[in-house]
Amino acid sequence: MLTREEWIDRDMVALAAMVESGKVAPRELLQTAIREIEAQNPRVNAVVVTQFEEALDALEARVAQGERPRFLGVPYLIKDLHAPVKGMPLSNGSGRFKGTVFDFDSTLVGRLRAAGFGFLGRSASPEFGLTLETDSAAWGTTRNPWDPERGAGGSSGGAGAAVASGMMPAAHATDSAGSIRIPAAYNGLVGLKPSRALNPFGPHRGDPNHGISHEHAVTVSVRDSAALLDVTAGPDTGAPYFTPKPDEPFESLIARAPERLRIGLVTTRFDGQPVDPDCAEAAAMTGRLLSDLGHEVEEAMPEFDVNGLTDAMIRVLLASLAGLFPGAGALEEADLAGLEPTTRTALRYSRSVSLSDHFQRLMVMNREVRRLASYFDRYDLMITPATATPPPPHRSLPMTSTDLDAFLEKLFDLSPFSAPFNASGMPAIVLPIHQTAEGLPVAAQIVGPLAADALVLRAAHQVEQARPFRRRPA
Repeated sequence: MLTREEWIDRDMVALAAMVESGKVAPRELLQTAIREIEAQNPRVNAVVVTQFEEALDALEARVAQGERPRFLGVPYLIKDLHAPVKGMPLSNGSGRFKGTVFDFDSTLVGRLRAAGFGFLGRSASPEFGLTLETDSAAWGTTRNPWDPERGAGGSSGGAGAAVASGMMPAAHATDSAGSIRIPAAYNGLVGLKPSRALNPFGPHRGDPNHGISHEHAVTVSVRDSAALLDVTAGPDTGAPYFTPKPDEPFESLIARAPERLRIGLVTTRFDGQPVDPDCAEAAAMTGRLLSDLGHEVEEAMPEFDVNGLTDAMIRVLLASLAGLFPGAGALEEADLAGLEPTTRTALRYSRSVSLSDHFQRLMVMNREVRRLASYFDRYDLMITPATATPPPPHRSLPMTSTDLDAFLEKLFDLSPFSAPFNASGMPAIVLPIHQTAEGLPVAAQIVGPLAADALVLRAAHQVEQARPFRRRPA
């Protein structure tokens, strides 16, 4: 096995290269990750399901058959939300659904499996991914490796804490209102939300919440994010729509610096209200770096109704919960048994939404997304803070609230920069560019127009090369 220092000093691509060169055996990668999970997980509670022996056995079977995919033996965690893995329990962060097992892989999971990744288990998620704090009655609290008194973000907080603590170099994550980017920001990682439908979302899902929901990963490097996208991107059979991927692999595209870009910089909320000074500085620092690299950077605020768009999007997203239970009308207490208070409230709300209100909100989304998209008629990219504050203390947004309006107001107060780009489907990447005086990670976000994932990754890679990120806490 690798020492911890050898392990955390390398990203996913570098570990795969060690196997390819014969420096380590693929089994050693899985064994090292298992050792790190057993050592680190009691402290951070990031991994909630483990299948160590199953992963080792599957690897041995592939080796015996002479298979040598590029990422053979590279460990991976799949989030405990919306991602079926054949034979692996999926609870969606809920005690109500613990032990649910599917007999198939999702398309994205199947592509990861074919590429050689070894699935060691599932990372923690709050119930149904409804909050930006990974804490659940089913699995407990996930702690931030940079400061165990602070949250790891959500809803992919388990993935973020697992990677930041050094259990593995990358992990699967999902994003419906910032759930890849917020944990990446709070845990000092790279987090890309790809363009709508660049990654597949079938066969168990058709249109994922009107295109609001996305899947990808949190990683320690930009090239890992690009390499994973090369594995997973592309439509699956029967997809209702898709965003095409470029002819050239993302991983090779990012090696070429982009031509001179015109970039808009935002250092406040979209409504003009200030954010924490460190968060504003992360965005400004990214702008200065890109300006020093030869790009044209100027402060420029997009013109759209951020509150109207965010409210419409989140309520369209919540309305989709109505499909979790069959039938119509009000939910009975038996339907809601075993669910957390905020989940109960959200489910009741979802059943109360009229068809007229639902379509009116879709119209608001269409109008405001088009206004937001017009920003990219003038600029190639946009820079914003990733979040409004550094990682907050635990229980900042617990699932005990039954006041849905107050809950949503607090959620978007903590994270005002994520949801608009779920509504628009635009690619957005979070980079751990800065730290507070206490050493907590603070991130900036780079956003591009729809299908400009390669450009976003190329700019992010430029930033990373100019100012390498500190990958893990001390």
